[in-house]
Order: sequence, then structure tokens, then C-alpha cells
Amino acid sequence: MRPRGALPLWAAVLSLVGGLLLAGTGTATGNPTARPAQATARPAQAAADPPRQQPLRDATAGLFLHWGMFTSPRHDDCAAWEKAVTDGGWTPEYWVDEARKLGASYLVLATFHSRLGYARPWPSKIPGSCSTRRDFLGELIAAGTARGVRTILYMTDDPKWHDEQGVETLDSAAYSAHKGRDVDLTTRPGFGEFSYDNFFEVMDGYPGLSGFWIDNDNEYWEQHKLYEQIRERRPDLTLSNNNEDTPIMDMVSHEQKTGMTPPYDQPSAIWTPMPRLTESCYKVPSTGAWWYDGQDRPVDTGLNVGRYVANAGTSIKSLMDLQAMVDGRFPPQQRKFTDFMKDYLPPIRASLHGVDGGGYAHGGMQPGAWNDGAYGYVTISRARPTTQYVHVTTRPTGADRVALRDNGYRVTEVTDLRTGARLPFGQRDGSLTIRSIDDWDAYDTVFKVETAPQRYGVYPTGSVKASQPQLTDGDFTTYTDNGGALPASFTLDLGRVKKAAYLGVNQREWSPTHNRSTFGRPEDSARIKDYTVSASDDGEHWRRVAAGELESARGIRFVDLGDGLRTRYLKLDVATTWSAPTAPNFYRRLKIDEIQVGQDHVRRR
Repeated sequence: MRPRGALPLWAAVLSLVGGLLLAGTGTATGNPTARPAQATARPAQAAADPPRQQPLRDATAGLFLHWGMFTSPRHDDCAAWEKAVTDGGWTPEYWVDEARKLGASYLVLATFHSRLGYARPWPSKIPGSCSTRRDFLGELIAAGTARGVRTILYMTDDPKWHDEQGVETLDSAAYSAHKGRDVDLTTRPGFGEFSYDNFFEVMDGYPGLSGFWIDNDNEYWEQHKLYEQIRERRPDLTLSNNNEDTPIMDMVSHEQKTGMTPPYDQPSAIWTPMPRLTESCYKVPSTGAWWYDGQDRPVDTGLNVGRYVANAGTSIKSLMDLQAMVDGRFPPQQRKFTDFMKDYLPPIRASLHGVDGGGYAHGGMQPGAWNDGAYGYVTISRARPTTQYVHVTTRPTGADRVALRDNGYRVTEVTDLRTGARLPFGQRDGSLTIRSIDDWDAYDTVFKVETAPQRYGVYPTGSVKASQPQLTDGDFTTYTDNGGALPASFTLDLGRVKKAAYLGVNQREWSPTHNRSTFGRPEDSARIKDYTVSASDDGEHWRRVAAGELESARGIRFVDLGDGLRTRYLKLDVATTWSAPTAPNFYRRLKIDEIQVGQDHVRRR
């Protein structure tokens, strides 16, 4: 997989994904040295809410299969590889069944891969690289369809590895004869034309195919409007792109994020905001390549369970790469992992499937760092929004309780999802505390939290006006952008003097939460760092009521304003953001989706 530079896209609202966003404008009041943040929204390029996206939106996970001629032991001859596969007993049902063990509803088959011999696992009429006589692709599509698992085909843009193994894998002479003119497949234009033809062959030959997973763009494809033709010819096919957010694509996939704390928190390194369809692709084995290299690589079960939960808790799909051997089976330690997940996931399935990430555009309590070193995520049932699930992926140290910000949700009952046991709880000062926990799971302790239909103590949408209207319009697809100027100021008008207990701030999730370099590209957190909050009864005379440093973290963040505050106006002044100058695309940049004002906290002992 060869990444390129990323171009983030801010997509349309969930029910209008790919549609036209409506932008407004706003001005700031208050601090005369602070530049007003401008309202921003970007139009997407595809039709509104295309039905083809729904299976991906409903998905929690997929299975990534890098498998081809150079899967160990390497085969330099296409026919010899095909014979080894068949003689080894390859069957598509095995992959489909393994996917189901993982709760995966789609497969991505990466055989036409630059590092695996550019093999095409279907009988192709287009010469130029390995093509099998047996229709492995067709068999996989049929087996998946029978079991409710969709098949997506990986396509690469890159010819540069054509002789990596000391053998030429691209046959320019044969393809040139086919085209009636000279075409050099080892060049990007030549390979672009060859792969372009293969897109159309597969589209026409496999009506059951669900989409393409594209490892970056080829200039030939773009010049010849490949994606537009796919949309016209097969509007049912989804398009996913690796490490690049291209407007015409249905989904952007983020490759192998590591180095975060906790190590399973892959979303902290992802820069695509909701409701854009987003995927995290990663290797389940702890070491090695994306494909089987002859070794039985170790698998860290806790790390991979944490990744699965973390992605579900942020509405990100988990595309898990397992290293299929020549016969299609996985090495022993990877088989042990899929067998573990087969038994581990069903008791907590309701908290991972048919849910949205909590603390973002869909509401919900606050994810992230909790009490005594605890860490976790929140998911919300789509079918029953009054049901939230609290996932404790790192248990608190020396404590039998977990506490997290309740975001104004009045809790009515808490149970252990696995056992059904009811647990005592309390709410105070904006937090829910679940007590008397003595049955911690090794990887993910899940609590089912029932809440009242209406949130408590939060001013409803439309009742608070903002200097930038997008801050309080209830629409997470419109947002403010400070244009790189700091300090920045945001003023909220309650309409008259009222109680104000806290601010709930959802910043745009367009940057990672920490300084990092991804494939040589510097990235950093474009989030609020140093801030002050001032209050005024008349909009002219201000008094400071809060100041501090906001943590660089995903999801809703809270600024408490103290007890007994009454005011008409609140002004949030941002002095600095977290990004360093070494990440110029993020330095001093600030985007905010929504700011909510809470007037009171739920109290329950």
C-alpha cells in the first residue's frame, strides 16, 4: 500500500451525505483584538444520500485480504501459483466464515497488488499480468452473497514494484499487442491504462461485486474520468480511497495508525470528521507485512479488541488485515484470534453493531480519559437512542467505579451488558459515576446505560444565538474557521440573563489529537489550548468566569463556569491552539462545529 498526501473533506450531514452543504456567515463580538472566526462549509461532489453507501454505514468491520502470487512461498509463474492454491484446498467459504467470526460484513480482496505480483484472481481477457483460469473472485462474491458478506476489490495505481522480486510481473508486449500500439506498463500512464481496462472488465463481468478499494489515484484514471464512468455505469458500486479524501469517493480509509496513547486509540490519529464514511485499515498481527511472509506472526488480542471498540465508538469502520497463506487459511495465531472473537463479540454485539459513536454529532456522553486512569468510549443505539453503551477499555487503577461526563443525559438504569446485573450509579456536577464494579472484563467492560428521552439542563437548539450562527444551529456539518488568526473570539447570547453552568464544545475532528508525522507528512492537533470565558449582562462590560487549558482530545469537551453564574452573554476567547509551527497545515487553525450551553446538572445520588 503506497500512501500519498491527504486532502481532508468535510462531508454533508448523515442524511445528506455527498449533498450540498449550506454555509452561513458570522461575526464575533467582545475582545477587540480577536479576529472573528468565519463560517465555513464545503460542498461535496456526489448525489445526496446514495443508497450504495448504506451497507458501509451499517458495517462495523471488514476483513482485508492481501493474497497473491508472492504470498509465501513465492510463485513466479501464474499457473503454478493457481495450482498451489487449488491443490491446497482454497475455498471462499473459509474467508467468509472467518469474516463472520470478526463481525465483518465486507471483504476487501487485495490480489491485484503491486507487491504481490499484480495477480488478477479472475479469468481476464486483458493480457498484461497474471490472470487465473479459475474464477476465485466470482466464487468469493457468490459465497459472500450467500452469507450476507459483500466483496470489494482492491485496485492499485502503482507500477513501480513490477520487478521487485527479480522477475518482471508486467507484460508490456502482450498488452501492446492487445491494444494494437506500444504501451509500457512499467510507466504510470501505461499502467494506468491497463488497470483502467481492468476496472471495466470487472464492472461488466461481476454484477455481484460491491465496490472498489483504491490504493490512491492514477493520473490516467483521472484524465479519463474513470470514477465518473463508474458512477454512471455501476451506481451501486462503492468507492474507497486510501489515505486521501477524494470528493467522489464514498469512503476514505486511514492506514495503520500507531504510536498513540493508549495504543489502541487509532481514532486519535485520524483526520476525517463525521459524518464522512471513514475506515481504519490495520494489520492484526503485531509484526510483518500486510501479506503472509512465511512466519506465524504474534497477535496482541487486547490491542486488537481495543482498536475494534475504539473505531466503533467513533463511527469508524475497522478493516482488519489478516495474512492469508497460499491455501487461503490464516496462520495459527491469527486463527486463534478469529476463534476468540467468534465467542467474545456476540454477548456485546448490541453495543458495537447498529450504533453511532457517542460524544460527537449523534450526541452521547463524553468518551476518552476518565477517572483513575480509565479510558473508554460511548456508543449509542440507532434503533433506541435512549440506550447508550459505556465501553471501559482500560479499567481504572485501584477503583471499583468509573466516572464520565454525562452531557446532560438523565440516567435511569445501568446494567452490565454481559451479565444483565444492575449496578448502582449516581450523577453529580455533570458526571455519571457507575459504582460497585467487581467484574471487569480483560479488554472491554460494557455497561448498558438507559437514559430519559430528553436531555436535562442544556439550552435547546435555537434558544442560544451566536456571533457565528453555525455554532448553535445544531448542524455538525457547518462550522467556524478562524482562518489561521489567533486570538479568536466566540460570543453566545442567551437572550436574557439566565443560569449558565458550563459550555460543551465540539471541535471539528479534522486533525489528530497529537503531534505526529504520517508518511512524512507533519500533523498536529488543531484544537483549543489556552482559553478564557467571560460573562456580561449587557454585552459591553465583561468579567472573567473561567480560564485554563483545554485538553487535546476527540469528542465533546467541557468548560465549567462555576456554581450560581447568571448572565446573558458568554464569550469564549481562544489564545492558542495545540498545533506546533512544524505542522503548518494545522498551526493556529481552529474549526468548531457546535457550542452548547448547560444551565444545570443532573443530580442523583
